[in-house]
Amino acid sequence: MMLSILYRGPLSSCNYGCPYCPFAKTKDSRETLEKDAAQLLRFVQFVQQQHDIQFKILFTPWGEALIRKHYQEAMTTLSHLPNVHKVSIQTNLSSRLNWLQKANVSKIALWTTYHPGETDRTAFLQQCHQLDTLGVAYSVGVVGFKETITEIESLRAALPAGRYLWINALKKQADYYTAEETAVLQGIDPHVAYNMVHHETLGKACKTGHTVISVDGDGNMHRCHFIKEKIGNIYDTTFRQSLYPRACTNATCGCHIGYVHLEHLQLYQLYEGRELERIAPV
Repeated sequence: MMLSILYRGPLSSCNYGCPYCPFAKTKDSRETLEKDAAQLLRFVQFVQQQHDIQFKILFTPWGEALIRKHYQEAMTTLSHLPNVHKVSIQTNLSSRLNWLQKANVSKIALWTTYHPGETDRTAFLQQCHQLDTLGVAYSVGVVGFKETITEIESLRAALPAGRYLWINALKKQADYYTAEETAVLQGIDPHVAYNMVHHETLGKACKTGHTVISVDGDGNMHRCHFIKEKIGNIYDTTFRQSLYPRACTNATCGCHIGYVHLEHLQLYQLYEGRELERIAPV
């Protein structure tokens, strides 16, 4: 069986200060970092022991995890396991990348986000170039604030033509974008329309809870990050009994890591197996 896991431990510290993020410049205590490292190691050991499962793993930390050695080591170890199909992580790409030289880069993928104001475009593109040199798969994304559209256009022009640049659209305010701005964003990200709406999901079939689960540092299983009901624990030997098809119990879903698993949207075909790392053909 193939099981996708979105893992989020207690780490919430971040080295960036994005004004819209509640975790901007957060600093975890030594105790929290030690707990996070210990729980991550236990998770890696769990994956090592499940010889009858093929895993696709996405780390979705609240903060920036790749500046922490224990995440670099965990991804490296997981990348060499025969039962790991792909291991990926959401990152601002600010960390040093030399750790990737020890990893099996054919199984590594990075979901990178460019944050104008926290780093300059040249520095970010230099990091992307290092990934290209190392042969690491990655997507690039930006939060689609109206005032950054010109910068997003410049980033698109600087990236290789075949590199997918996704945009997280602002949708709390109706008609946030003008028709002209929407057209520009669609010209940059051909799939941005999926991210511009809150998809109606109540009662709709979803892969979460069946072939996709969210796991916290204690091993607690949830269908996804957005449905808080606990459905089991991966450290319980009976955890497989909790994996079966379910319909969504939320009214809507507006985040890629949630709606990409909805059956009716058929986005697995679009992403061609790279839905966790958000890499789409362009």
